[in-house]
Amino acid sequence: MNIPVAHIQGGEVTGSIDEKVRHAVTKLADLHFVSTRCAGERVEKMGEEPRKVFVTGCPSIDIAAGLTGHAKLNFNPFERYGGVGDLHELENGYLVVMQHPVTTEHELARQHVMETLEAIYEINMPTLWFWPNVDAGSDGTSNGIRSFREKYRPENISFFKNMEPSDFLRLLFSSKCLVGNSSVGIRECSFLGVPVVNIGTRQVGRERGANVVDVDYTKEDIIAAIRQQTRNGRFAVDKLYGDGNAGVRISRVLAEAPLEIRKRLTY
Repeated sequence: MNIPVAHIQGGEVTGSIDEKVRHAVTKLADLHFVSTRCAGERVEKMGEEPRKVFVTGCPSIDIAAGLTGHAKLNFNPFERYGGVGDLHELENGYLVVMQHPVTTEHELARQHVMETLEAIYEINMPTLWFWPNVDAGSDGTSNGIRSFREKYRPENISFFKNMEPSDFLRLLFSSKCLVGNSSVGIRECSFLGVPVVNIGTRQVGRERGANVVDVDYTKEDIIAAIRQQTRNGRFAVDKLYGDGNAGVRISRVLAEAPLEIRKRLTY
């Protein structure tokens, strides 16, 4: 078709099936906009020309950087987004949970989320819990949440489907800790300095900042890590995944770089 292809965030390593697709798109692409230097090195090792690999940072960090100076929670999440549950008070601090099924471990999704639910229930801190992505295993995660909610009717947890990106980042910024396995804990939270408890294998291989503590799928480990992270408090800003100017860098390259469609391996 002779249409040049640009790929954003290639060269990253994760613990999910996305990796097959990501690396396949790298080989289809003509220009590569990577988030980190390590990701760029991986793209080059796949046979891509170094002159076509640009370390731009992650575009989602641009949104986080845009909140600098006014990132604190400035809205009532219950009034704006509703949510399901009896929690309506956040003044004394709160947790945010976002746990997705691991596509390569989808048959264990319910078991995994039950460990987290039991840990959060025992911690008994106000918690805003977000529903999982619609990935393989999401039924197991969702059914686990529903059955737990119906059995225990936790008073300190409210469940949400989604939020606007800037609202969600404000919610994270003002939280005590993010718990789960979302990439937002690895990327945006490193820039915002939010403590993170990363559970399981979904983010295995991703570069991470000092704000992340990794644990297995066990209630006891999750509880211990949450208590550790809430004691630690906020972390310094880490620009591992960018400084908030990825969009500018990408647009500049697209405007100036020659758009070529012929490719050859460099090894």
